[in-house]
Formats: sequence, structure tokens, C-alpha cells
Amino acid sequence: MTTATAKPATGPAGYDRPGFGRVMLAEWTKIRTVRSTLWSLILLIVLDIGFTALFVGLTMAQWDKTDPGDRARIAADPVSFILGSGFFLGQLTICVLGVLVIASEYSTGMIRASLLAVPRRLPMLWAKALVFALVVLVLGVAVSFVSFFVGAAIIGDRMEVSLGDEGVLRAVIGGGLYLAMLGLFALAIGAIVRHTAGGITGVIGFVLVLAPLAALLPGSIGEHVHAYLPSEAGTLIAKAHQGQDDLLTPWQGYGVFALWTFALLALAAFLLNRRDA
Repeated sequence: MTTATAKPATGPAGYDRPGFGRVMLAEWTKIRTVRSTLWSLILLIVLDIGFTALFVGLTMAQWDKTDPGDRARIAADPVSFILGSGFFLGQLTICVLGVLVIASEYSTGMIRASLLAVPRRLPMLWAKALVFALVVLVLGVAVSFVSFFVGAAIIGDRMEVSLGDEGVLRAVIGGGLYLAMLGLFALAIGAIVRHTAGGITGVIGFVLVLAPLAALLPGSIGEHVHAYLPSEAGTLIAKAHQGQDDLLTPWQGYGVFALWTFALLALAAFLLNRRDA
């Protein structure tokens, strides 16, 4: 007679924690199956490329009537002009989507299921941030290249610009890098605020409201505050050359933006461990 050995029931101590790869796969599944992600990314493509064609086309149509100072500024860095024409409004879709990726889980209560599946909370946050940043980076670089070629074709013979020129390739790729970092910046604020409307308001305030207010500050104080704001510093990476009035080089500006973003992500991680879901 043989005695069957009973397998002990698995409790919390025997819980098989998912590896980071499985957590990333879960976050990829969540991001790609939510309708807001698809529509936001489609809107990014439409706004970025559409407004690039619109603004560059209107400027070139009025080129002979344009103020000589403005023409000189555009001619000094046509890549910045081309990419900036589409990024001004297109970046707002990434601001909104970055907040939605994390804040919507709090509003729907899905965050409890996510943290139940991944009891160690930080891997969930890092996986979500990494997957989202990669998605935005790939699409952002693609959109940046398309916008560049569209704008360069519209400019035509008025200004010669090609990917082989100094700083141009870096600036075009930098457009995607900027959007990816902006997405992480928005996600961090969404994780801190944990409220969709509040998070979106906060991100848009950083991106569109603080810069004009900082520019009103007198003297060098206003110049330095304005230069070191996250979006103002970050957009420098999409310039082929450092402007005369720029206090930071393109990579220095992107580094400042990265420091802002990583500081907010660190705060989000701290609060995620301290607060209830």
C-alpha cells in the first residue's frame, strides 16, 4: 500500500511573483487594448503632420511679405521651424495620454487588480513607464521623420535642408526623444495626482502656461527660470543648432528635462508605496 504525499497548499509565502518581462507584457496588453490609446496616437499623427503642412505652407505662401527678422530666424534653423510647427499642438495628445495611462486605472479601480497581480508595486510602475515610453518613442520618431520630409518638400528651393546637414538627423530623432520623455513626464504627474482631470491640467500647465509666465519675470532671473522649465528645455533637442538666446545646448536641455521627469517618477514611486490604492 502506498501513501500519497499531499502537496501543500500555496499561500502568500509560496506566491509565484511574475517576472518583469511578464509585467511588461501585461502593461503592453493594457495599453494597446484601450481605445483612448489608439485614438490619441492617431490624433498625434494627424495633428503633427497636418499642422506641419499647414503652418509651413502658410509661411512659405507669405514668405516675400514676412518680416526680415522672422525670415532670418527661420533660415537659421529650418528644422526647428518644421518640427515645431507640428509639435505645438501634437504634444498635447501625449500629455493627455500619459496621464490617462495611469490615472484611468485609479478612476476605474483597475489599479487594485494590477497591484494584486504584482504585490511589489514598483515593478508595475516601471513596466508601465517603460512600455509607454517605447511606444511613444517609436511612433514619435516616425512622425518626426514624416513631418520633416513634408516640411522640407514645402520649403522647396527657398531654404536647403537635408538629413545630412550638421545636427539635422539628431534634431529629427530628437523630436521622438522629446515626445517619449514628455510621455513619461505626464505619466509621472498622473501617478502623483491620481486624478485624470487634475493630472491633465497639471501637465498642460507645465507645458503651455508656465513658460509664458516665466518669460514675464525681469532680467536674468526670468531668462534662467524660463530656460530650465521642463518643456522649454526639452524642446531644444529638436533644434539642429543652439540658438543665440538659448542658455542650454540641445543635449543639456534634454538632460534638464530628464532630471525633471526622473524626479517626478521618483516622487510617484515613493507615493505609490506610501498610499492606499
